[in-house]
Amino acid sequence: MPLSSYLKSLGILRLLAEQKDPGARGWWQDEHFCLLTELDREELERFFLEEYAPTPFVSPWNKGSGFVAKDDAALDPLERSTASRFVAFRVGIAAARANLGDLTEADAAVRRLKDRTKVRRGVTDKQNQEARQLKDDADFKAELAEAERRFKTLKADLFRPLLKDWRGAHRRWLDGALVWLEDEGKPAWPALLGTGGNDGRLDFTNNAMKRIGELFDLGASDGGPRSESGGLLSQCLWGVLSNDLAAGAAVGQFNPGSAGGANSTNGAIGDSLINSWEFVLALEGAILFGARSTRRLDPAAIGGASAPFAVRGQPVGYGSRGQDKTDRGEQWMPLWTRPATGPDLEVLLSEGRMQLGRQVAHRPLDVARAVSRLGTARGIASFVRYGYLERNGQARIAVPLGRIDVLTRPRVRLLDDLAPWLERLERRTRDQQAIHRLAAAVGRLSDSVFALLTHDDSPDRWQAVLLAASAVEQVQASGTGFEAGPIPPLSADWLQAAKDGSPEWRLACALGSACAFRARDRRAVNPVRHHALPLDSGGHRFKVFEMRLARDPRCVMLGRDPVGDCLALVERRLTEAAAGAARTLPLVSAPGCAAWPSDLADLIAGRVDLARVLDLARALMAVRWDRWTGPGGNRCGSDVRWPAEAWMALRLASLPWPLDEARRVPTDPAMVRRLVAGDAAAAVALALRHLRGAGFRAPLSGACADPATARLWGAALAFPIDRRVAQTMSQRFGFSQREEIR
Repeated sequence: MPLSSYLKSLGILRLLAEQKDPGARGWWQDEHFCLLTELDREELERFFLEEYAPTPFVSPWNKGSGFVAKDDAALDPLERSTASRFVAFRVGIAAARANLGDLTEADAAVRRLKDRTKVRRGVTDKQNQEARQLKDDADFKAELAEAERRFKTLKADLFRPLLKDWRGAHRRWLDGALVWLEDEGKPAWPALLGTGGNDGRLDFTNNAMKRIGELFDLGASDGGPRSESGGLLSQCLWGVLSNDLAAGAAVGQFNPGSAGGANSTNGAIGDSLINSWEFVLALEGAILFGARSTRRLDPAAIGGASAPFAVRGQPVGYGSRGQDKTDRGEQWMPLWTRPATGPDLEVLLSEGRMQLGRQVAHRPLDVARAVSRLGTARGIASFVRYGYLERNGQARIAVPLGRIDVLTRPRVRLLDDLAPWLERLERRTRDQQAIHRLAAAVGRLSDSVFALLTHDDSPDRWQAVLLAASAVEQVQASGTGFEAGPIPPLSADWLQAAKDGSPEWRLACALGSACAFRARDRRAVNPVRHHALPLDSGGHRFKVFEMRLARDPRCVMLGRDPVGDCLALVERRLTEAAAGAARTLPLVSAPGCAAWPSDLADLIAGRVDLARVLDLARALMAVRWDRWTGPGGNRCGSDVRWPAEAWMALRLASLPWPLDEARRVPTDPAMVRRLVAGDAAAAVALALRHLRGAGFRAPLSGACADPATARLWGAALAFPIDRRVAQTMSQRFGFSQREEIR
């Protein structure tokens, strides 16, 4: 839906409620704007054709408004009109001219100086040559600069008397077009009406005067409609086809699809087509979003201009991204499904804001979070998101960026864990020196968060956020953007939100929660996160040395090869255990998160996406596992698929704890080194030797596998199992006969 159609609907309701039927109500239903009024169809059309009094759109601060020009073709007919329906317009024009004496004279002086440098036809070559030379004359340049300086000074001083003296209908336009920043002593421009009622070289007010002149006979005593106005009104209100659209008329930012240009028609170039009613009524609706009505104390508010539901631009949630510095923000236009009167609508928009707790939402991601919490006015069913994006030159277009339904999603509060971190990352990506890899990774994270906020919060969307956050961390691990810190501590509720029952998810939980052992308060001692990122002792900040990311020998999971990362983790754990005179593999999972035998069987068979497992595990390493109270237990019944017995021998020979006091199987680092080298036979032989030494009766004498499988066997050792699974595995081996005799 183009912005002009939305604003037109609001303008119709406002005008009808103010000028004809105070009890009129409007709402949105089935992609249409519905109107409940005491007028029938013919009476409604008659009101707009014969009674409607246009709001005085006057912007004397703009050069293109018609006030500084002599005999402007759009403004002068309205100023000379005598019809009663244009009284407010004439009053507005008179109020504007009352403060323009010196400004008009200053503008005329600038124009006269610039005319002296123009090359014209019909004059001698000598005169044109003198005009060209005048541009380079130092005295002329100084005179022109002084004239322009005087014009700018008078223009800057124009707003205070207007804000002080203007009353009536033209004041409503003033309040919609600008916000006066008292502390800074200058105006700010809400993006809905460009920069004070103009877009580049197009002045909205002068264009609206032209459209009014096309709809009404300004010279008639009653200002009656022109012959084609009725057909255009039917097209505007009811969608009836019309051949009277104005060709070549300026469209502005409200309906870029009608602006013409290349590939807009059957030929190479198409002309613009506009319904004069639609442009005028769109401005009538835009007045409802007057920025006067809200006051924001948040320093992050967009440009100081406090307009309803207006936020900073953020390239998130849509494919064609732009630069934040080239747009003028976004505005989320509300759609409601219950009938509302004109005053109801004004109250809604006058208090239009998004709240996140005590803070005002000032970015699209924050707005989406507020919408998901029902942090908006009641009765709003959805929002249409419009972005004011730059096209050619300084001209802008209002582009629909999607529709967001207002639904209750209690789990989205979990995103509060990531919000400060994401904001810090985005601040660094806005820097012109930002590395593209970091900007791209942060953009994907923002998109995944936005998709979660604006769609069903299914487990795959939660996992997409975790995967995107993990990708950002891997970029940071290369030394870029580490100042923002790693993924902050995550609530344990993330585990339920992202749980999808897949082997990849269960294995990621096993690895992500792994540590050396757990203290009595459930606190993880020596978690594996230190092997994935160079972190300080607390595990919440990057380790920095001389303003750079420090090199940490414990950080061995480099993110290049998932099998290699798992093997490096196992080797590092064994090295650290040996340094402490322990012959175990200290990897213990959180309660209820140990790896399932079936998942391990799929892993060593190559049926698991190990890269996805490690990416999820990196993000899950940030979970507050000491607060995890999930269900325990593993699938160890008779119907469970078990890994190969050769791998079970490797697993029993590399446990973090003894099976019992009678059976302690020491872990031999040489076994893992054989697996890293791809020598499965030697690794299994070492495992069987240690098992027999501990009194086990092995059901196999040896095993062999190709190098890739051998490395995969070693990688599977990185996923902790619990005591129950280990006991069930040991039952397949049993005690030797000699041990039984004893």
